[in-house]
Amino acid sequence: MNHSQEQGVIILDFGSQYTQLIARRIREQNVFSEILPSNCSLPDILERKPSAIILSGGPSSVFGDTAPDFDLSILETKIPVLGICYGLQLLVHHSGGTVESVGQGEYGFGRLNIHNSESLFNSVSQSTQVWMSHMDRVTIVPSGWQVLAESENGIIASLCQPEKKWYTTQFHPEVVHTLEGETILNNFLFKIAHCEPNWTAGNFIHEQVENIQNKVGDGQVICGVSGGVDSSVVGALLHKAIGSQCHSVLIDHGLLRKNEAAQCISALKNGLGVNITSYDESDIFLSKLSGIVEPEQKRKIIGEQFIRSFEKVASKIGNTSFLAQGTLYPDVIESGASVGNSAHVIKSHHNVGGLPEDMAFELIEPLRELFKDEVRNVGRELGLPESLIERHPFPGPGLAVRILGEITEERISILQEADQVYMDILHEDDLYNEIWQAFAVLIPVLTVGVMGDQRTYENLLGIRAVTSTDGMTADWFRMPDETLTKISNKIVNSVQGVNRVVYDITSKPPGTIEWE
Repeated sequence: MNHSQEQGVIILDFGSQYTQLIARRIREQNVFSEILPSNCSLPDILERKPSAIILSGGPSSVFGDTAPDFDLSILETKIPVLGICYGLQLLVHHSGGTVESVGQGEYGFGRLNIHNSESLFNSVSQSTQVWMSHMDRVTIVPSGWQVLAESENGIIASLCQPEKKWYTTQFHPEVVHTLEGETILNNFLFKIAHCEPNWTAGNFIHEQVENIQNKVGDGQVICGVSGGVDSSVVGALLHKAIGSQCHSVLIDHGLLRKNEAAQCISALKNGLGVNITSYDESDIFLSKLSGIVEPEQKRKIIGEQFIRSFEKVASKIGNTSFLAQGTLYPDVIESGASVGNSAHVIKSHHNVGGLPEDMAFELIEPLRELFKDEVRNVGRELGLPESLIERHPFPGPGLAVRILGEITEERISILQEADQVYMDILHEDDLYNEIWQAFAVLIPVLTVGVMGDQRTYENLLGIRAVTSTDGMTADWFRMPDETLTKISNKIVNSVQGVNRVVYDITSKPPGTIEWE
């Protein structure tokens, strides 16, 4: 446990769709937050030395047979607790109050009428807009508790047990639709729980440098670099920590974007002096992917071959027992590898769920607890060029998960050319930095077209662009009509093998950002 992670916030997850958002909102205030499963034991929580605990919302009813609960010994500590939605109902239920389902709940926008502005609602308007999402409600207030606010419907929206520093909201302060949610969370973090705002990029770098040095000793480390911001930040961080003991390696698996390997090498070697070498392993990757169409199988093949290629490089360096890679918190969550292994596998990230069990390396993953925007802040602090920091996320399996169906050299070339046209136009129209992630997808569908009075029967290309904060949720980008027209026309006219372009307007959820 690093010092900047102490005095932070533990979030117990009861299945809310907003749990990740709670963590993000807290970290935005420079306070470390960590999500743990709802059944996490008190000793595991105390080991992290938190200043506060948050009980998340969730879809259950506290009086249901399968309602998730938590270690009730938490309530015997003096740690301040904030219960949100289902978390409110749990605290009330275990304090002798009554929670009931009494007909229609409250969903969507609502208005709060505040009765007490001395603590949680300090500096909040007496009537303020909030976001509701609940069926059950408190009908009998526990002894010793105070009602802080009601909804416009007369339903208890916030109450507290001030002696024990338990505070609750029936609404969701973490969502942007709660207009003064940031103020409410800040009141809890700093006025009630007295958290320390020490979760900063500078502190993170200082602590990770020490951790890396202590873990590696005089050993050698291979750092896997892919060209994206995550692995580039890891490479720069390892270089700062152990210098020449770190060997940054770019394994060119033949599935990078056009000219990507050269651009990455130049930015890290020439810009920061990082010890980095590129190895062309494309033949073996493409050979193993031949005929494979199932996306999870692609990811696992690529994940294993990355390790085998790194092992081959390590044998040339000698005394190399560590592999550093750019795993992020969303990678861990989506791969079902979060604490308690309670998360569903959405897709195996090649650097988490796709790793072979018999690999010869001990992993170093300094960014494992960070969201993407936090990684970018660390990159800036390390001095990475803005062109790398603001680069859109790019999956480790590369174009393998953007070529739907079989992967061939011809289909790779088509997608590389189309993707390059797409990115160039986004830069030309000053849209690239407005977008979280944009990419093209080669779809295994041939369509009829007409070019120069000749019938064509060629590939369908999908293009996608989304806005997001951390990649956990995303909305499709409202691309200007003129830009879409320019992209479609140029791709169809300049990329041989594509005669139709479609634009993906699916949000996450229900879709994921990548197609595979």
